[in-house]
Amino acid sequence: MTNSHYEFAILASLLAALVTTLGLFTIRRFETWGQHNATYFSCFAAGALITVSFLHIIPHAFTMNEQAPVYLLVGYLSFYLINRFIHAYVCDRTPDTAIGLIPLLGIGLHSLLDGVVYAITFSVSVLTGTLAAIGMVLHEFPEGVLTYVLLLRGGFTPKKSWLLAFLAAALTTPLGTVAAFPIIHEIDQTVLGALLALSSGALVYVGATHLLPLAEREEKPYSLAAMAGGVVVALGIILTHV
Repeated sequence: MTNSHYEFAILASLLAALVTTLGLFTIRRFETWGQHNATYFSCFAAGALITVSFLHIIPHAFTMNEQAPVYLLVGYLSFYLINRFIHAYVCDRTPDTAIGLIPLLGIGLHSLLDGVVYAITFSVSVLTGTLAAIGMVLHEFPEGVLTYVLLLRGGFTPKKSWLLAFLAAALTTPLGTVAAFPIIHEIDQTVLGALLALSSGALVYVGATHLLPLAEREEKPYSLAAMAGGVVVALGIILTHV
């Protein structure tokens, strides 16, 4: 990778982190509204995560690595076990903690891999990296908002929710880019496919197994519409990314 390509990749990852941070500032400014509509955010997040995983990330992973279904299962089961661990050893003191922590871990892993993808695509060419960045940056704003709201639902203070959301959803992207540069030529298509499959397994768990059951128990009148909104937005991101 040339120095100019390196700089473009860093700039793209920093732009992604900035957009996520703008989402965090926005939801912090309208915090009361965000908490009141937290169930709708959960449904929206579930629809978006499930759609992006099944229609975009998983197909890409399957074309890159023939063992991707195994990594998909590993990613899903790993987050199931993490959820069980949190419920067993953390939630005895704070019962709602898993509501925020599980999405935090899933989104953090996904954002870290976003940074790796920036490094890889810009190592091919500036054009390839730019085309990838257009679609990826679009999802950063709602990602920051959703992470923050779900942490609030999990019982974290507004200050701690903001900080954790920033670390997991914003800072991980440039960190992933920087960490990938020294090993950029060793991250081939097979390795990236495995990482994407692990990430998508985690996101499917967060959306389908973690968020939707929580939202359904609260029986909000427009929860289905919120989920449909997440699906529509995700489709828009996918079409833009393509």
